[in-house]
Amino acid sequence: MLWAFTGQQRHEQSAAERPQLLCLTKCSKKTAMKHAILLVAYGACTLEGRRVLAQFDLRVREVFPGHSVRWAYSSEVLRKRLAGKRQKSDSVDKALLRIWFEHFDTVVLQPLQTIPGREHEELKADVARVVEKTDMPIAVGEPLLTSHDDIRRVAASLLQHLPASRAPSEDVIFMGHGSRHPASARYAELHKLVQSMDKNVHVGTMEGLVTLDALLPQLSSQLVWLMPLLATVGSHTLKDMAGCERTSWRSRLEASGHRCHPVLKGCVEHSAIAEIWLDHLKAAACSLPSC
Repeated sequence: MLWAFTGQQRHEQSAAERPQLLCLTKCSKKTAMKHAILLVAYGACTLEGRRVLAQFDLRVREVFPGHSVRWAYSSEVLRKRLAGKRQKSDSVDKALLRIWFEHFDTVVLQPLQTIPGREHEELKADVARVVEKTDMPIAVGEPLLTSHDDIRRVAASLLQHLPASRAPSEDVIFMGHGSRHPASARYAELHKLVQSMDKNVHVGTMEGLVTLDALLPQLSSQLVWLMPLLATVGSHTLKDMAGCERTSWRSRLEASGHRCHPVLKGCVEHSAIAEIWLDHLKAAACSLPSC
């Protein structure tokens, strides 16, 4: 059976049926059962990227002291690149099967994804195939921007983590990935909410409804801050956002007469945003029958 719970399903439970976070303590004390957590990132090839993921790993271990914490990378390209450097990394299905071979009783999988789009659907399909083979209970946590409450929390967190030296009149653009999936509309909703709090802070995506072309007419300051709305700093941040190529957001803004100040810091490094992913992990853990 596939134990995969969405935010909507959990909110539809009554208060009496809704699992309480107290189960985390209970689960950690059940020495007779083995519980694993699988954290899923797109990947990390640099020392800095691995350092950031290690910080989140440490936070998860603090909250779940009785669980074994593992990692999987969803990007086949990055896994092959790491293999070329003789560095091991698992895909989602390989990591789950490894956990099953080690006789764990339950798994909670938390992806560091932003929206419940195509990549999240592919991840759940991978999980379903493993469950079909093993019948191992697996709970899948939700991406960052799943519910309206998530969007509200992320909006407040983005404003909380603006650069300290940024003047209130200066524009800030958070660059997300975006997609053609319907879930990409969450970026537009986030942009609208952030704008209601600070008209000089914007949310845009490389694909989707709110592109840089749509944001350019809204900019009013000469200096524009660029920040990634991505879990970690990778090629999208370094090349597509802050790179020197003609098509990067930095180059396009400079071609429009603005000065740019890129901030190379991913969402996992913002404590308030990381806490949302962690809350989704907690909720998924409490949905398992062993709790």
